[in-house]
Amino acid sequence: MKTAIVTGAARGIGLASAKTLAADGYTVAMIDRDSDELARAVGDVPGAFAVDCDVSIPDQVDAMIAAVLARTGQIDALVNNAGVADFGPIEDTSFERWRTVMATNLDGVFLVSQAAIPALKKTQGAIVNIASISGLRASTLRVAYGTSKAAVIQLSKQQAAELGEHNIRVNCVAPGPVKTKLSIAVHSQAIIDAYHDAIPLNRYGSEQELANVIAFLCSDKASYVTGQVIAVDGGFESTGVGLPALRE
Repeated sequence: MKTAIVTGAARGIGLASAKTLAADGYTVAMIDRDSDELARAVGDVPGAFAVDCDVSIPDQVDAMIAAVLARTGQIDALVNNAGVADFGPIEDTSFERWRTVMATNLDGVFLVSQAAIPALKKTQGAIVNIASISGLRASTLRVAYGTSKAAVIQLSKQQAAELGEHNIRVNCVAPGPVKTKLSIAVHSQAIIDAYHDAIPLNRYGSEQELANVIAFLCSDKASYVTGQVIAVDGGFESTGVGLPALRE
């Protein structure tokens, strides 16, 4: 049975991806640093197992990969989903806040991918890195977050270019606005209306819709797809600045 690693798997897109990959027949290693939430989430994913790990810490990453291989003997797919968000003005973003975002969002993708490469070479596996629409288009209050996600996009292309000779495919998914518990809690109705007006499909995406694309990129159905950045965003990135009045 194939093995998939999903980081940031305790909630949101990571948990939805773990469930979808499990339904596709993978044994899923669910990775997160939130031990309590991970322990609750793993029970909802048939056949999955949990490994506590902070992806920004090299020793923990090495131990996590070793634990997965000890359990399953192989790695066929890696979904680098773990990430943190920190929104605020440039002038108020301390270097500590900047580094906290980069450590998980960028360093984590680099470290986990690097540690998994030897196993992925054996299976000719796939890596899917989760960036953001904020890595494709700039917006206010996202100097650290947006920059980290833009770097993930470039890292994905570097990985695809170098690892292709080993038949390891690497692609990047850039989610647009997604309906999660967090977004529901923090987005005012005015923000929701503004997003809907700017998105051609007039709605937020769902965690499952993201998971479907991630699972496809992990699968043999995407066997000739590598080095690509796929915005799963309802058309948000393609339209530039939304002009709601023109749509009435």
